[in-house]
Amino acid sequence: MTTSATTVRVAEAAAPIDGRDQFAPLLERVRAGRKFGANVLSTLDVLQVLYDRVLRITPATVDDPDRDRFLLSKGHAVAGYYALLAAKGFIPPDWLDDQGGPSSRLGDHPDRTLIPGVEIGSGSLGHGLGLGVGSALGLRAQGRLAPRVYVLLGDAELDEGSNHEAIAYAGAVGLGNLTAIVVDNFSATHGWPGGLATRFTANGWTAATVDGRDRDALHPALTGHHGHRPHVVVALVGDGE
Repeated sequence: MTTSATTVRVAEAAAPIDGRDQFAPLLERVRAGRKFGANVLSTLDVLQVLYDRVLRITPATVDDPDRDRFLLSKGHAVAGYYALLAAKGFIPPDWLDDQGGPSSRLGDHPDRTLIPGVEIGSGSLGHGLGLGVGSALGLRAQGRLAPRVYVLLGDAELDEGSNHEAIAYAGAVGLGNLTAIVVDNFSATHGWPGGLATRFTANGWTAATVDGRDRDALHPALTGHHGHRPHVVVALVGDGE
């Protein structure tokens, strides 16, 4: 993708749903003249739909036990995540200006001990879904039926065996409070016969496969879960995005 095309893609993805231009300038502050890669560009629309229309969490409820949980397993796709946290008031916008600096709280992977609103420290791929399964199981054991756990993954990290275990276990115990979102930019080494969704449905999950750029399609896919089965949304984006 060329630099000009990347700029257009960021501008399109950053267009806010409610008409207020909050996200785009914050994303540019994180960018600071750098070129965003596919890891960032592929997640922008999914992240915005989640935070604008799906997740039940605010800066005032980051410690509320009945909040929704969002886990960014794809920890290297952090630029859009930080911009959204600033847009939603979880972190001061000034933090964006020194992202990745030696004294910054905002590293190249998120750290839950340093950043309000971040649920897990991530970066080493393949761990987020297992942590999400544990979170969902813990909420169920506590009798908390309202909170939902959302985990954002990349298709390539599904090559990790830990994810296969998490998929199989969640389906076997019927973790109906868990949603996985797989951003599929066709970067996986192995792939899956019949498409990624079949890897989950074979283990008892419900699934929706949608255009990862179509926010109107993403919203019903993200909220169309069944009460007694885990749910996966496969968000298809362009090859190399």
